[in-house]
Order: sequence, then structure tokens, then C-alpha cells
Amino acid sequence: MKTLAQPDGTPAEGTPAEGADRWRILAVLLGVIFMSLIGVSIVNVALPSIQQGLGADQSDLQWVLSGYALTFGIILVAAGRAGDIMGRGGIFLVGVGIFTASSIAAGLAPDPLWLNAARFVQGIGSGLLNPQGIGMIQHHFRGDERGRAFGYFGTAVGFSVAIGPVLGGLLIEAGGPDLGWRLTFLVNVPIGILAIVLGWMWFPKPLFRSAAERAPDGSASTAGRWSSLDPVGSALLGLAILAILYPFMESRGSTLSWALLPVSLVLLWLWIRWERRSARLGHSPMVDLDIFRTSSFTNGTLIMTLYFMGITSVWVLVALYLQEGQGKTAFESGLFGIPAALLSAYAAHWAGSRVSRYGRKIVIGGLILGLLGLAASIGVVLLHERFDLSVWWLLLSLSFIGLAQGSVISPNQTLTLAEVPLDYAGSSGAIMQTGQRIGTSVGIAMITAAVFASLAIWSWSVATVIGFGLIAVVVLAALGVAFKDQRDRGRQAEERTGP
Repeated sequence: MKTLAQPDGTPAEGTPAEGADRWRILAVLLGVIFMSLIGVSIVNVALPSIQQGLGADQSDLQWVLSGYALTFGIILVAAGRAGDIMGRGGIFLVGVGIFTASSIAAGLAPDPLWLNAARFVQGIGSGLLNPQGIGMIQHHFRGDERGRAFGYFGTAVGFSVAIGPVLGGLLIEAGGPDLGWRLTFLVNVPIGILAIVLGWMWFPKPLFRSAAERAPDGSASTAGRWSSLDPVGSALLGLAILAILYPFMESRGSTLSWALLPVSLVLLWLWIRWERRSARLGHSPMVDLDIFRTSSFTNGTLIMTLYFMGITSVWVLVALYLQEGQGKTAFESGLFGIPAALLSAYAAHWAGSRVSRYGRKIVIGGLILGLLGLAASIGVVLLHERFDLSVWWLLLSLSFIGLAQGSVISPNQTLTLAEVPLDYAGSSGAIMQTGQRIGTSVGIAMITAAVFASLAIWSWSVATVIGFGLIAVVVLAALGVAFKDQRDRGRQAEERTGP
């Protein structure tokens, strides 16, 4: 495919970049994803210093994490659709700018209220840029190269998870109780500024599409382009996601907040009705609901939701067990995840280069490795309780979890989005990421609740084993969906080849 070019030599955004151009684009995307994920893992380590430096209470600290996750989850799908229509490169750079500016605001926060407001805005920036990254990989890469690109994506995720807690600990130790936690936010700033400069230089022009580019006959209008963003659909879906996430993020969990769950079902029903009406009237819906008829997309999204509902809670549970149950420091607790994160990066690269050859079998193998890691971790905890086996053996058992992460997340993204139309690449990728956010929030809330309820009767070791067991049940469900998808793919292949 020949790439159309602008007068300055950069390709038009409507066409895929070629050669070195696409890899330069990928480098910017991965740098920003690396920055945003380090920002998340560093904040987890910085919470005690924030409490000491700003005099924050437990509710303030909870919303340092939850506020970011809430706005991030709410804006994802609408941001993905905005990128599909208006140009992914421009929306991506806007998101990077918002994320960088809010990192400065968070680093200079004089009180908890200011910090939480900055974190809300930071979530908006992250929600804007993340679906564009996935959509741009879909757009600029094809075939085996797409699998490799998602493999590099997974490698960046693995390294950021490994380095984040350690870097956070070093910054806090170097800067002291007040400056240290501020540096964990300000470290994003140089990366964000560099990404904006390189993105402006390397991303295809124009960064935002004109109305004429969206309609070759020149009939499209700016008003029509804005209406294609489907503001009513965006509002309905955003409110539905808010109603789903809020009860699980509010630690006090009042009866009124749990009443939002049935409200979320009504809002989802209204959103589906609105999207179908838009399609019936010939308008551009926020999400093409027909993509759910593609079994690979539906199965892959469900796998990702269940996987994040389970595995994400492993690291929360390990931190609680080590710090509360075994008296380890936050820095020591962070060390337990380093081998797993590095192996996750390696596995993501390995799987990304082979996903086109082995397909869903890689994801199935990754889920089995996850179950093996959970079983081995249960064994370590029980042997430590009964025979005083060193708890540091968790470094080995959790390494299987790391291999699972690399073998599941990136390959599943490639397989899930393979048959999605490029015009909906951003919004479809955002649906999958929204599933991740919902799965993470629900899983952490339910599994930690079960663990703390168990502590009223048993020891930390028994409660941790119960938590790992619940996670294994959820991963087993994801494995069942993966086998179903493998069977669906085989049946479709037989139908294509005929008798």
C-alpha cells in the first residue's frame, strides 16, 4: 500500500505509515504508556509519604487511587471514538499534555484536595491517550508486525511494573518525606514534554482530520463531525460506567452507593437502545454494536475482563500479606514483583512475535501458567505457616504469574482486535480497556473483602490462601472462555474451507 504524503513529507493520517515511520510512532506510544504506568505503580508506593507530607486521612488516600481510575474508566470509550473520528494522533497528544500538566499540579499540591483534583484530571489525560495508542497500533501495523508491536507494548508494561515501585522507593528515600512523593509525580514531566515534541514531529499530519478527509466528496461538515461523536451515547455510557465503578471504589460502601448497580443496568439498556436507534437512522453510533457479533472480539473482551478481575488482585493480596502479615517494608514488598514483571516483559515480546502462528493457544498456555503460579504461591504460604519455609520462595512462584501476564495480555489484544473494522479501532480497543478497569475494580473489592472477612476467624496465611483460591476460580472462568474461542475459531475455519 502506497502511503499518501503531506508537503512536509509526513504521511496523511488516513493512511498507514510505512518503514521506519511506524516504528518511530510506536516508540512515542510506548514511551507515554511507560510513563503512565510508572505513574500508577509509583503512587502505590508513595501513599504513606503522601499521608505524612500532606496530613491526608484514609479517605484522601483512597481517592488518590480511585479518583484517577474513575475518570480514566469513564472517558475511555468516548475518547476512543473521538480518535476514530477526529484523528488519533491529535487526541493522543492532547491526552499527553493533560497528563503532563496534571502531573505538575499533583507534584506541587499544597493539600489533599488539590492532589485529588489533579489526580482526577490525570485520569482524564490517561483516558484520552490510552485508546489512541491501541488504535494507532491497529492502524499502522499489519500481520506479524502487529503482533510484534503489541509484544513491544507488553514489554513496556512489564518493565514499567518492575521499575515503578523501585524507582518510587529511591525517589522517596532521596527526596525525604515531603519532596520525595512530589518527585514521583514530577518524574512524568520530562517524558511527557519529550513525547509531545517527538509526536508533533513524527506523527502523520494533519493531527486532526478535516471534515473533507472524513468524506471524500467534501460533503461532510464540522457540525456533522461533532455529531458523530454521539454526545448522548457518550453521556449514557459514561454514567453507566460511573454507576458500576463507584460502589467498588468507595471503601465505606454505603447502601446508597450499592443501589447504583441496578441503575447502571438501566443506563446500559438505554445506551444500547440509543446506539441501535442511531444506526437505524443512518447516524454514526458511538460503538458499532455489530462488533459483538464477532466472536473473537466478544470472547477476547470477556477473557480480558475476567483475567484482570482475578490476576490484578494477586499483587494487592501479596502486598497485604507481606506488609501486614509478615512485617515487610513497602520497599521489600515491591522487590517480590520484580522477577515476575521482568519475565512478563520477556514473555510479551516472545508471544507477540508468535501470536499469528499459534493464536489463542498462547493465551490458553498463559492462563494455565497463571493457575500454576497461584497453586505454587498457595503452597509457599502454607509451608511457611506450618514448616517456616522462607517467604522469599514467593519470588519463584510469582514468576509464573509474570509469564502468564506476558502470554495473555498482549496476544489477547492482537487476537481480539484482529477482525474489528479500523474505523472503530479506537472505540473497540477502549471497550476492551473498560472491561479491564471494571474487572480490576470489582475483583480487588470483592477479593480483599473476602480476605478481611476471613481475618476475623483465621490467620493472615489462611486468609491469603482463600484469596488466591478465589482468584484461581476467576482465572479458570477466563480459561473456559479461551477454550470456547479456540473452538469457535476452529469451527469458523472449517466453514470457510467447506466440506
